[in-house]
Amino acid sequence: MHGKRTETSPLRLLSGGLFVLFCFALLSLRSGAVDLAWSEFFALIAGRDVGDPLLQTVLFDLRLPRVLFAIIVGGALALSGAVMQALFRNPLAEPTLIGISSGASLGAVTALLFGFGSLLFMSLAGFTGAVIATFAVYLVGRRVPGLAGLLLAGIAINAFALSLVSLLITFVADAQFRSFAFWSLGSLTHASWSSLAWLMPWSVLLSLWLCARWRILNALLLGEREAQHLGFALDRVRRELIIAICLLVGPLVAVTGGIAFIGLVMPHVLRLWLGADHRLLLPMSWIGGATALLLADGLARLMVMPAELPVGVITSLVGGPFFLWLLLSQTARTR
Repeated sequence: MHGKRTETSPLRLLSGGLFVLFCFALLSLRSGAVDLAWSEFFALIAGRDVGDPLLQTVLFDLRLPRVLFAIIVGGALALSGAVMQALFRNPLAEPTLIGISSGASLGAVTALLFGFGSLLFMSLAGFTGAVIATFAVYLVGRRVPGLAGLLLAGIAINAFALSLVSLLITFVADAQFRSFAFWSLGSLTHASWSSLAWLMPWSVLLSLWLCARWRILNALLLGEREAQHLGFALDRVRRELIIAICLLVGPLVAVTGGIAFIGLVMPHVLRLWLGADHRLLLPMSWIGGATALLLADGLARLMVMPAELPVGVITSLVGGPFFLWLLLSQTARTR
């Protein structure tokens, strides 16, 4: 898990990452089915009238909340993946693979089918589903020696939960079926100012809290016994971190559906580049995940204009082959 340590200062890396994220955000705000000239774009940002009220609606009511939502979701998924990979000491761990995302999706769909479609109930149902799925993974996985048991149990619970999601979606009205099916593949179409007002402060606070846990994650790199000798209560720390990840990912997935592989790919790539010091790796994973999801969402909106693809399809097209390569490389190392 240890990569080559970079000689660039952490402040420069973080500043450079934020600058790249800002540039992608600007490009994403400008691009889409309704194209904006740069002059129109900057005029709207400055609050000037460009003569077409539609452009203002597209920029501020549709694209801006979607871009901000992509940033917090991508950042949350990648940060959660970095924490889980250190917690389980396995580079294959991420919220989707161990059932957190699929459990949250199942909770959200169940709430919708029973008529609890408000953002509050969806978020609570997403968190509840994530906790139940994680608890099921833990109960099953601990029966298999080693950390691989948790991963295998997560894959099984993930497949089961996604099957239930697909089954429940078939019971919705025909008018809603396409929207549900689109959401189940991972989509940012439901991003809005109301969802941001509820979820952005929550997401930012939990992300900062997870980044502040870098010391225990660094200690775990030395081994569980060494971490205990350093004074960390590992059972309590594990519970706190897993609950925090469920609280972070569950409500977001309730809005977006399952977006796979962001939490797997970005932390692993950044670990190879930056090394395993979580003091830098955690915030850079957040920035990298936010940037990656912005790029994926931009491709999803531009590839089949004026329609769009589910963003989860784009992330899976990239992340699937990466996961296979990572799995094969891990198998080769253990031989």
